[in-house]
Amino acid sequence: MEKTRAPRNRTLTCSPEEFEFFSSTLNRLASQVSLVDITDKIINQDVFEASKYLPPSFADLVVLDPPYNLFKDFHGNAFKEKSRDDYIGYFDRILDIVVTSLKPSGAVYVCSDWKTSMLIAPLLDERLCVRNRITWEREKGRGSKRNWKNNTEDIWFCTKDNSDSFVFNVDAVKLKRKVMAPYRVNGQPKDWDESSDGNFRLTHPSNIWTDITIPFWSMPENTDHPTQKPEKLFAKLLLASTNEGGIVFDPFLGSGTSAVVAKKLGRRFVGIEHNAEYCCWARKRLALASLETSIQGYADGVFWERNSLSDQKTKSVSELSLRTHSPSKKQQPNDPSDIGLMSDARRRGRPRMDRNEENLSLF
Repeated sequence: MEKTRAPRNRTLTCSPEEFEFFSSTLNRLASQVSLVDITDKIINQDVFEASKYLPPSFADLVVLDPPYNLFKDFHGNAFKEKSRDDYIGYFDRILDIVVTSLKPSGAVYVCSDWKTSMLIAPLLDERLCVRNRITWEREKGRGSKRNWKNNTEDIWFCTKDNSDSFVFNVDAVKLKRKVMAPYRVNGQPKDWDESSDGNFRLTHPSNIWTDITIPFWSMPENTDHPTQKPEKLFAKLLLASTNEGGIVFDPFLGSGTSAVVAKKLGRRFVGIEHNAEYCCWARKRLALASLETSIQGYADGVFWERNSLSDQKTKSVSELSLRTHSPSKKQQPNDPSDIGLMSDARRRGRPRMDRNEENLSLF
């Protein structure tokens, strides 16, 4: 049954007509395929089944966000917490897919919570070259009367081997911060820029990230996926570890964040997701990304700290109005990105919410 939502709720959903159309654009694998066959495609299939037919060594980057070792209901497909040994065996099978798909110079980012990290870290160290562990703050989370509130998650940064051939674009992922106590040498700014907009410094990225906002109801990237990751989070991973045109592989695509970010940043993607509804959400997000390429918290080619919207020169927030006709089957495009969408994008100020913008419909 469809949820009753607040009038200004912008959570992305699919109408029955959209679900029918986007379902027809999904793929299933039954024989060996080439990279051309699966580039920029969403494969609606169990990952262990689909992976049998994937080409070897095709991915520049793997973004791996599997179910953590806890109970989670993925819209009727519940993942139940496993014993230590069973989860280790399950994750080892996932790593078989990852290692086979990576190019020799490839990298992988593995999402995890703190408890699951204790299980997977030895496997990552055994089968890959662990470069770092990123800890990022997720401001949501339930408090506890008998423990510390859990509001962080891990991302393990690994490469296929221990050589220096992997990509790491450090300048692409620096964080722009306001300078609170400007330091000068001979009257000139030291390691910061002075401008009419304020004093700012580009800081090197650390492995502690406190500038991430979890998608919520007023953000157009939000879906009902229970473990959706923010576009800004994945944008950092893709910009750091791929070059333009690089192939990003996500074996647990979910509602499509890695694919959407890849499209917005000029990368290519391959995604696998078992849940058909999640695949359709991803396809709709990809269609909308043809119009709106902005990523919350990333503007002017840099990442910004929280609560800095007023300081950002480029404020790209689309006010979308969409064609209301439903194309016939003969008229339906092969790629959802080709669906007729009209954009009236305002580039200045905060977004104004119109009634017809609350829950976007393509048909």
